[in-house]
Amino acid sequence: MKNTFHLLAISTLLLGLLFTSCGPSKKLVESRSRVSQLQKDSADTHDQLNSCNVRVKNLANEKSALQSENAQSQNDLKALTSESKMTIAEQALRLKTLQNLIQSQKDVMNKLKNSIADALLNYTSDELTVYIKDGNVYVSLQEKLLFKSGSDVVDPKGKEALKTLSQVMNNTKDITVMIEGHTDNVPIKTSHFKDNWDLSTARATSIVRILTTEYGFDSNRITASGRSDLHPVKGNDTPEGRAANRRTEIILSPDLKELFKILEQ
Repeated sequence: MKNTFHLLAISTLLLGLLFTSCGPSKKLVESRSRVSQLQKDSADTHDQLNSCNVRVKNLANEKSALQSENAQSQNDLKALTSESKMTIAEQALRLKTLQNLIQSQKDVMNKLKNSIADALLNYTSDELTVYIKDGNVYVSLQEKLLFKSGSDVVDPKGKEALKTLSQVMNNTKDITVMIEGHTDNVPIKTSHFKDNWDLSTARATSIVRILTTEYGFDSNRITASGRSDLHPVKGNDTPEGRAANRRTEIILSPDLKELFKILEQ
């Protein structure tokens, strides 16, 4: 019996130890919980690291795109600067060409004016004057040199002046000529002329015919125009003023074809 009791006690003790060893201890539970938390923290950290890597990659792509865009902008700026320099250079060359051409024309017209003045030196200032205005050479011939009052027939002395003038004109290329007839404001009405318009135009036409048919000036480079009394050089309230207004102006202009070609470029 005693042995049986001891056997039962030992069995009970062994069973107690067995059950106690099979149940989790407090430290074990805490360790397991700590491991679980560490695993969770590791996963979160890994996710954050992946997110950071993605952001770094995106930033790198954005930086590369910005660098590429900046390089393109620099290239465009260089190209624009180069083009602007070419344009400025071309404009400078064009301006220089225009200045040279204008100066050349001025020289030609000054030389022409001096040649005409020298050729017509025998005529007095109340018969004709030679001057430059707006880049053109003006030869202003008074009525007393060319016509009788109310007539469009050129007097012999006037024809001699036109002959001398034509010799200079024929030796000068690249000019055009306008013949303008002018009158005073005294009305005229005859069997030949209805008014001052008619008279001034007829006088200009008479001179054109003499210069072209008798003295050989190129008819393609000359034009006749009547201005009546609308462009006086002096007042019509005195005999001297009216005499000054009764004139015929021969206007010699430089040929501007080359100038227009440059301006159209």
